Amino acid sequence: MEYIKSTQSDGNKLAEIRAAAMKPSLEAIRRFDENRVRSRFLESFVPDETFKIVYDNEVVGFYVVRDKGDHIYLDHLYVEPSFQNMKIGKSVIDKVKKDATQRGLPVRLGALRGSKSNDFYKQNGFIKTNEDEFDLYYEYRGGN
Repeated sequence: MEYIKSTQSDGNKLAEIRAAAMKPSLEAIRRFDENRVRSRFLESFVPDETFKIVYDNEVVGFYVVRDKGDHIYLDHLYVEPSFQNMKIGKSVIDKVKKDATQRGLPVRLGALRGSKSNDFYKQNGFIKTNEDEFDLYYEYRGGN
C-alpha cells in the first residue's frame, strides 16, 4: 500500500470515493444528496493535505490531514466500499497516530452520528470529546 500526495486533478475522483463511502450512513439518516456530498468535499479540497491510498496500483481511498498547530486534524478518511474491511483504514489510522505521537500532538476528528466509523475510531483508541446535531468528535493522545 502506498500513500501518495494528491494533485488538483484528483479532486473529482476523490469526491466520488467520498460519495460512495458515505452513501449508506447518509441514507440511513435521510440526508444523502448526491451533489452536496461531492461539492462539500471539493469546496475544501487542498491537494497538499490530501493523500491517495493506492493498493495494487489502484486508488482505493484517501485521507486528509490538517496541521492545526496544537493538534493534527484528520478531516477525511474514506475507502471505496469494495475495499473496506481489509485493514486499509486501520493502516492509515496507525500512520496518522504514529506521525502525531512523534510530534507530541493529539489527533482529532469528527464522524457522522450513526456511522459505523464511530466504532472504528473507538476501537483504534479515540475517545469521544463532544458532539453536535450531526457529528461526534474524537481525540487520540499517544499512549492511549
